[in-house]
This record gives sequence, structure tokens and C-alpha cells, in this order.
Amino acid sequence: MYGKKASELVKEIASSEKGQLTPFSSDLFDEVIEECKQHYHELECLIRRMEDQGLNVETAKNEDHYGALIHHLSLVRNKRCLMAYLYNRAEILRTLMWKVGSVIPEEIKEKLSYSEKEYITKHSSSLKKYMSSVELDLEVDMVPPKDPYIKVRVLDDLGGDILLSDDKKANFTRHSMHFLKRTDAEQLISQGKMEELKD
Repeated sequence: MYGKKASELVKEIASSEKGQLTPFSSDLFDEVIEECKQHYHELECLIRRMEDQGLNVETAKNEDHYGALIHHLSLVRNKRCLMAYLYNRAEILRTLMWKVGSVIPEEIKEKLSYSEKEYITKHSSSLKKYMSSVELDLEVDMVPPKDPYIKVRVLDDLGGDILLSDDKKANFTRHSMHFLKRTDAEQLISQGKMEELKD
């Protein structure tokens, strides 16, 4: 049945938990693309046959016209389903990038297609270019902090000699505690490598 595979892609997005990314369905996606190619080929053949018979493609109402219409509408429907699938995944990725920054965790990267990984790279570089041109870091908290310094605990061993914004170096060994500028710690907190200690 025409459009069944494309509707499965949309159902996958609709049934997944909101804001959660499922692995990219490359096999199903490729099958829908292949179905689109078949529809296009059939559409071309029917239009060519009508033209060979000397019929006006737009005004003639014979079986070839209605067959071409079915293939055209199926092609458009599949295209819309593919675009909805990709758009929803891109929205989830953009939202995730605002939460964790440009470094996407490995467990998320495993779920992405090659094109999505490329999209993340280009989106991140464009955002960084823009932030440097306006001299503003958009990845920090939108709510102004009460104190520019926070107390943090290191959750993963990050190694030594990490350069901070004030040109000082720090050694972030696992379970060590530090009093850092919020801007130095926020990226590492969002990546799950540090946690803020509240008093």
C-alpha cells in the first residue's frame, strides 16, 4: 500500500517520548526514498504516454490522468512524511544543543545519521562564529546568577592543567572540589562532568 512506510516514520516520532531521540531509522527512511523514486518513474511514464497520445495532461480525464494523480499525491505525501521526520529530529537536536552545548554525548551521537552529525557540526560552528562576532556567550544561563562563583565537585577525572578563563590552570581529579567562575564550570556541568554544590 502506498505511503505505509512513510506513515511508520511519522508514527515513530509521535510515539516516542517528547524530547527523546530514537535511533535514526535509516532502513525505513531509505525504503521511503526508494518508493518515492518508483512513484516518480511511474508518474513520468504516465505523463509521457498521455503526451504521446496527443492528450493535454492538465485537461484530459482518462485512466492515465488518474493514475498519474495517485502517484503524484503519493509522492507528495511521502515527501511530507520524510520532512516531518527530519524536522522533528532536528528540533530535538537543537533543543539538546541549547541544554548541553555543542559537545553532544556519545550515547546520543550513536542514534544520529551522518547528515545529522554534519548538521550539528555546522550549527555549532555557525553559533560560535556569531557569538564571537557579538562578543556574547549564548550558552550560559539566561537568568543572571546571584554570585559569579560557584562551588563544584568533579564527577569524572578530567586530568590536569585545564586552562580557565582567567589564564590559570586547574587540576580536575575525580571527587575534587573547586570554587570556580560560573562561566568556567557551566559547560562541564551541562556535560555531566561536574555538579554544582548548593549550600
